[in-house]
Amino acid sequence: MRVGYHSAVQKDVNRILRRYENVSQRLADDFWSELNTFIAAAAANPLRFHPFLSDLRRANLKRFPYHVLYRVLSDRIRIIAVRHHKRHPRAALNRR
Repeated sequence: MRVGYHSAVQKDVNRILRRYENVSQRLADDFWSELNTFIAAAAANPLRFHPFLSDLRRANLKRFPYHVLYRVLSDRIRIIAVRHHKRHPRAALNRR
């Protein structure tokens, strides 16, 4: 299945990568790799990750305290946010 992204997702990911790059380039690379693995898994099987609110699904990364919020559409999944587990539960929910 195809993957689409909300325009703010790039900012989400860039902020996270900058944070990890300040610690270690390898840590940033590991985050990037795990994020892409989870997005690919969601695209391969959109219903794999548990429902989160009405039409959203949440894929929790294993090594990092972040998750991906996405919608399943008829022809693709749409990533609406990559956010930290401790962010307010309503953060980024207004994104379509």
